[in-house]
Amino acid sequence: MRHGEFEDPRLVTVYDAECPWGRDDDFFLAVVGETPGARVLDLGCGTGRLTLALAAAGHTVTGVDPARASLDAARAKPGADRVTWVEGTSAVLPDGAYDIAVLTSHVAQFLGADAEWAATLADVRRALVPGGRLVFDTRDPADRRWERWNPVDSARRVALPDGREVRAWTEVTSVVVGAVSLVHHYRFPGGDELLSSATLRFRTEPELRDSLGGAGFAVEHVFGGWGREPVGAGNGEFVVMARAA
Repeated sequence: MRHGEFEDPRLVTVYDAECPWGRDDDFFLAVVGETPGARVLDLGCGTGRLTLALAAAGHTVTGVDPARASLDAARAKPGADRVTWVEGTSAVLPDGAYDIAVLTSHVAQFLGADAEWAATLADVRRALVPGGRLVFDTRDPADRRWERWNPVDSARRVALPDGREVRAWTEVTSVVVGAVSLVHHYRFPGGDELLSSATLRFRTEPELRDSLGGAGFAVEHVFGGWGREPVGAGNGEFVVMARAA
């Protein structure tokens, strides 16, 4: 299944267990907190880990995601009633409704086609107030993260809330310029194995800057990690901060 960890309820549970709060969440929460009581768009909110924390911090938060299974999981969590949950893509966003938009957990890389990425940026620009902020993360292709996505280096065991343990690993199936295709394997107790495939887009810093400028954003910072390190000196990330021009 394509994007199974977001679309299949069984794999959504694994995803939630495998992806606890991290330094990236600390970063986004702190950046949004620079605007107290902000109207926040969490685009590609998934199961709502950061979305719920933003709402608990006193912001007015809308979580948008096309994956119903992920939204179902988000809506079932404590505090979910504080968030407006929307099933859909950036195309459903209202005009001028948000002070800040975040795309976290490398959501930007799932928008593979350049036209899709450009349309998403245009939608987000339209949904922000003048001077509104866009903050997102995406992996730096120079870090070549995909070279560690193999059945040996990626092998892991994921403990589920019900006590079961899932064996998981990742394999890369294709690497072309700017795009990496992969398959995640999940083996459940009893031997059932579920697969989730994806193609991730690795954009260079110039490509990111050009696409943001074309959508009406002014780039303020591109960091290389969650400690605001220079590009190439952090976590193999691009952490991008831009403002609606």
